[in-house]
Amino acid sequence: MPPVTANSPGATDPGRIRNFCIIAHIDHGKSTLADRMLQLTGVVDARQMRAQYLDRMDIERERGITIKSQAVRMPWTVREGDQVGDQAVLNMIDTPGHVDFTYEVSRSLAACEGAVLLVDAAQGIEAQTLANLYLALENDLHVIPVLNKIDLPAAQPEKYAEELAHLIGCQPEDCLRVSGKTGEGVPHLLDEIVRQFQPPTGDADAPARAMIFDSVYDVYRGVVTYVRVIDGRIEARDRIKMMSTGAVHELLELGVISPEMEKAQALGVGEVGYLITGVKDVRQSRVGDTVTINIRPAKEALGGYKDPKPMVYSGLYPIDGSDYPGLRDALDKLKLNDAALGYEPETSAALGFGFRCGFLGLLHLEIIQERLEREFGLDLISTAPNVVYRVIMEDGAEHTVTNPSEYPTGKVAEVYEPVVRATVLTPNDFVGAVMELCQGRRGTLLGMDYLSADRVELRYTLPLAEIIYDFFDQLKSRTKGYASLDYEPSGEQKADLVKVDILLHGEAVDAFSAIVHKDKAYNYGVTIAAKLRNLIPRQQFEVPIQAAIGNRVIARETIRAIRKDVLAKCYGGDITRKRKLLEKQKEGKKRMKMVGRVEVPQEAFIAALSTSDSPDAGKGGKK
Repeated sequence: MPPVTANSPGATDPGRIRNFCIIAHIDHGKSTLADRMLQLTGVVDARQMRAQYLDRMDIERERGITIKSQAVRMPWTVREGDQVGDQAVLNMIDTPGHVDFTYEVSRSLAACEGAVLLVDAAQGIEAQTLANLYLALENDLHVIPVLNKIDLPAAQPEKYAEELAHLIGCQPEDCLRVSGKTGEGVPHLLDEIVRQFQPPTGDADAPARAMIFDSVYDVYRGVVTYVRVIDGRIEARDRIKMMSTGAVHELLELGVISPEMEKAQALGVGEVGYLITGVKDVRQSRVGDTVTINIRPAKEALGGYKDPKPMVYSGLYPIDGSDYPGLRDALDKLKLNDAALGYEPETSAALGFGFRCGFLGLLHLEIIQERLEREFGLDLISTAPNVVYRVIMEDGAEHTVTNPSEYPTGKVAEVYEPVVRATVLTPNDFVGAVMELCQGRRGTLLGMDYLSADRVELRYTLPLAEIIYDFFDQLKSRTKGYASLDYEPSGEQKADLVKVDILLHGEAVDAFSAIVHKDKAYNYGVTIAAKLRNLIPRQQFEVPIQAAIGNRVIARETIRAIRKDVLAKCYGGDITRKRKLLEKQKEGKKRMKMVGRVEVPQEAFIAALSTSDSPDAGKGGKK
């Protein structure tokens, strides 16, 4: 084979290319292993090298988690086996490990022929390891099992190799042993990647078809689109066509990511690269769309990706109402980079104009809010997260409720709530604590398996509304941090749910309403009423705060009236003078109570509605 570098001027022979991704549970060393591969293949020199090189965002580096999948192209010359001297081009994707970013992982798997399944040799298989393995098998990918962190004193590679082999259906000796930190075993892993993974298949003579798997907005260059070429060839200065919209653009630049952008003359079958057209309209580049050449277009688009279904809904509102257009533009640009984000305009009597946004989980919500504030300079408030309910009335009408204010009035026949199938992996000692927690959250046990003598897999059906608050934190605290959680949607179930209204001075305030299970309605009512009593300033008249289900009040707090001392001028004399003045004040208060309105300050809404005071505040840690 002739030599090849990461930035070959023309399209590369597909037989040399290996497209693969690294998948694992969070904190099992994916990004560290990717660092060693970048160093060994020479695409990043020692001066530029830093830990977690592919984690580009400040949030990723601060939290130590991967949020965005990153593709990188590396040259590699095989050093072992029957292919010694063969030069390959490796397209690697480093993926996130957190359950909230599973959509990133699924898109990465669709762009690859193989996956490296990484397991920490000191911790063993965890919940997200299983989830990612099943995703890879669904995509018919060849999986190479790898045990990482073998340099740790607590590592037990022999024990976990047997667990992994039993899970995948191979021999324990087939599990490769590497250390992402020291680099031990990584050259052998790269050789095995070239030997075991199949090169991409595609018709080089067919009309060009490339799948958009990611995109990003650049202030100076417009939309940068990342593609994987399936058929044909795309050359610099071609006029390209987006098959879903029919829009035609002239290519200003194309190239590969190695790991910085490097121009190329063409991209051929199986290659992963970027396209720049200079288009500033963010709606022109949609993840899952097919790119083809305008003069010789393909007849059929590629399959695309399955749209993710939001699990959690929350309202995002600018604290300053004049920032609303800026928030709309920021969400448009962020959706380019995060295809799992969904949003639509919404208005609230309390908070003004904003957007109802759909997220894949609480960490996803937290990251999006933080990115909007950092990257676009916005000050935002997010309302308490909630899920989607289906309400059927006695007259047969059906309503979809994403916000408690949309809950219909009248006689409700049935309410359905979304449920998830949760998988919890825990050491044997904590099974009782985990079962108690799940049953307290209305969970139903589906099954229980022993993966080894001291590790148990529990499968539960749980209402999604019970998981999105503090479930994960409770799970970690009850198992001393050893349990891991993964979940996926599994339909809906009928539930005994009610809408709790909060009434101020007899008037319902929609912004404070919530849909909760009947057994927890009293607790919610007492908590929010007590919180509001401290947040709302005292008025000239007494203000009752009530929590009610329909017409039945279940909790009450009272804000006492501000009283002027009308007796100050009575320094003596008959008691009837004092009584007369007090009666006169009482009449005035009564009249004021009839015409008075309670003004709730913005700060009170923000404090009561914001997720910062809810049980999940600032959590969303690693799952």
